[in-house]
Amino acid sequence: MPAPAPAPAHLDPRLLRCFLAVAEELHFTRAAARLYVAQQALSRDVRRLERELGAELFVRTTRQVTLTADGERLVPYARRALQAQDDLLAAFGQARPLLVDLNSPGLATSHRVLHRARELAPDLELMARYESGLTGAAGEIVAGRLDASFGRFAGLDPALRAGLDHQPVRYEPMAVLLPEDHPLAAQERVPLAALAGETVYAGAGNPRTPEWTDLAHQLFDGRGITVAPPAPLAVGREEFQRIMAKTRCPVLAVVDFPAMPGAVLRPLIDPVPLSPVSVVWRKGLVHPALDALRRAAAQVAAEEGWLRRPSDGWIPAIDSTVMYMHN
Repeated sequence: MPAPAPAPAHLDPRLLRCFLAVAEELHFTRAAARLYVAQQALSRDVRRLERELGAELFVRTTRQVTLTADGERLVPYARRALQAQDDLLAAFGQARPLLVDLNSPGLATSHRVLHRARELAPDLELMARYESGLTGAAGEIVAGRLDASFGRFAGLDPALRAGLDHQPVRYEPMAVLLPEDHPLAAQERVPLAALAGETVYAGAGNPRTPEWTDLAHQLFDGRGITVAPPAPLAVGREEFQRIMAKTRCPVLAVVDFPAMPGAVLRPLIDPVPLSPVSVVWRKGLVHPALDALRRAAAQVAAEEGWLRRPSDGWIPAIDSTVMYMHN
């Protein structure tokens, strides 16, 4: 029986990051895209790690990639080793980039907070990502593939919330995006009662945004407004514009939603529905750029009065409780 290979005297943490990316994606192409490296280089690094450990970590076939028993055994050790390295570097001001999900390009709340955080900490790197919804981002945060995001914390599944923490940023007034020839488009502000009988798109069927669809259901309940059934999942602004132009449904949005050709954005009133926005991060995360992000959120919120609720504002009871507890 051959003797086991001796343990390497030094293990490059980069190889462990490569291993974890493949272990979590179970797909070399997706893992390479996530790490911004060539797939050939990623495969080479994984094989180097296997040689250094003297163990096969993956079973590779033309159809799938799976972890071996040794690969499964390595996962928790790799995560702990990399977290320890990140904590050490952060303690001495040499932190890795903080990966911050902004949901979608053009959303003012998250972009303004990130911009301020970069001003507060110019020597740190805060990298923007776009996951399009907090539920989608939250899974990535818990798995360690993202660090922070923005959105409706109370709308997350309790199992996800258990691994996360949050800081309220804004009660953002909601709006409706209407085709420019819609009868309500001529109004400067649209009373909720005027939407009775309408079918309004609110992301139904999008697995990344159920917290937003749930907010719409609660808002529309008892008001005669129907949440539109799932539409084909549109990835990217141009595809979203095309699908919405085709369906011609009004779209539930927020007042800072970016302009869309052929449509007009109108604030909702009577009452003013509010979208509760928090900055969300993984519990226990220690990173100087996260501190800057949280300071930035507090500063901008105070300057803009984002956490002052209007007297005629509407918000679900669960959101009111969750936001108040952390405000």
